[in-house]
Amino acid sequence: MKLGITTIALSALLLSEVANADDKHGQNGSILGQLPTSPERIVPTVPSNGDQNPYGVAFVPNFIAPGGLLEPGDILVSNFNGSANFQGTGTTIVKISKTGQLSVFFQGNPGLGLTTALGVLSRGFVLGGNLPTTDNGSTIGPTSLLVINKHGKLVKTLSDPTLLAGPWDLTVVDEGFFAQIFVSNVLSGTVTRLDVSMDFDGDTFTVNRKTQIASGYVHRTDPAALVVGPTGLAYDLFHDVLYVASTGDNEIFAISHPLFTNKDNGTGKVIYQDSTHLHGPLGLVLAPNGHLITANGDAVNPGPAGTQNLLVEFTPSGQFVSQFQVDPGPGGGAFGLAIGFGFEGFRFAAVDDDANTLEIFQLPPIF
Repeated sequence: MKLGITTIALSALLLSEVANADDKHGQNGSILGQLPTSPERIVPTVPSNGDQNPYGVAFVPNFIAPGGLLEPGDILVSNFNGSANFQGTGTTIVKISKTGQLSVFFQGNPGLGLTTALGVLSRGFVLGGNLPTTDNGSTIGPTSLLVINKHGKLVKTLSDPTLLAGPWDLTVVDEGFFAQIFVSNVLSGTVTRLDVSMDFDGDTFTVNRKTQIASGYVHRTDPAALVVGPTGLAYDLFHDVLYVASTGDNEIFAISHPLFTNKDNGTGKVIYQDSTHLHGPLGLVLAPNGHLITANGDAVNPGPAGTQNLLVEFTPSGQFVSQFQVDPGPGGGAFGLAIGFGFEGFRFAAVDDDANTLEIFQLPPIF
C-alpha cells in the first residue's frame, strides 16, 4: 500500500533527515533540553460553557482539506471535565489558532467525556475518544469513538464494547483517502487498529476493519485518576513500530509491524523501564530527533514533591535523555502532548490540566 504525501509522510521525511544528517540537534541531542524556560504562548483552554481538564492535543495537518473550520497549524484540545469539574463530563473540543485565538470547534450533547484520544486526518475528519461518567463522575457509561467532520459536526459514533472499550488515546497513520487509527483502550488494557477509508470531499467515513493488535496491559479503575491503563501511542513509520505508554505498568512497550498485523501481539516488548524518571506515563510522541517523549501523570509511582508533572525524553533503546516540568504543583497536570511538523520549524504543545492551559513552544528547523 503506497503512503500518500500527508502529515505522516512529512513527519517521516523530517525524521529521515535527522537520522541521516549531522544537523544542529543531532540524533542524540535533546528536544526537551531546547525548550525555553517560558513557552512561546500559554493559552487558556476553558471555553464559554466552562469545560475543564484538557486532555487530548492534536495539530491540524499541513495538508488539511479546505473549506472547513480547520487551518494548517491550528491546535485542537479536548476537555475531559465539565464546568462542575466532574471527570468524564466534558463535551468540547476547542481550537487554538496559530495566533493563539481560542474558539469552540465541537460541542457535543451532555453525556460525553472527551479523552486524550484526539486526532485529525487530512480529509478533515477529527477523531475523539469518549469515556462518559454519571453520578457526579463516579459511574462510567458506554464509551465510543466520535467522528467529527471539518465543520465541527458529529457524523458518526463508533461503538464496540470489545474493540473500543474506553478509547483513551490514539495515533493515526494518514494516507489521504485511507488511514490506520491505533486506539488504546483503558477499560480492557488493549490496543485496536481501525482501517478506514474516506471520500474526496470528506463526506463519508467508513471503517473497513477493526483488529485487536495488543493486550495484557495493566488496567483498573482508580479513586484519584478515575481509570488507569494503556494511554499514549506513537508510531514510527520507518521501523514500523508502535510504541505504547502503559500507565499502570509504568513502562513503555514496542509492538513490531502493527500496520498490517492480523493478530494480537500481547503487550509487545518493554523498551523503557525507569522507576526514577517514569511516574505513570500518559501522553506519548515521537520527536523529530527519533527520541520519544512522554508525560508523567504521577498516578503510578508518584514522584517526590517538586519533581511532578514532568515530561520525559528517552531513546527507543531505553536511555533516559532529559526531562521538563510542565507545572510546579502536585502531580496530575501533565497529560496530552503533540508535535506539529513543518519546514519552517516545529512546535511542541503540552497541556497543563491543573491550570487549564496549553503550553506551546516554537523550535527551529531540524535541517
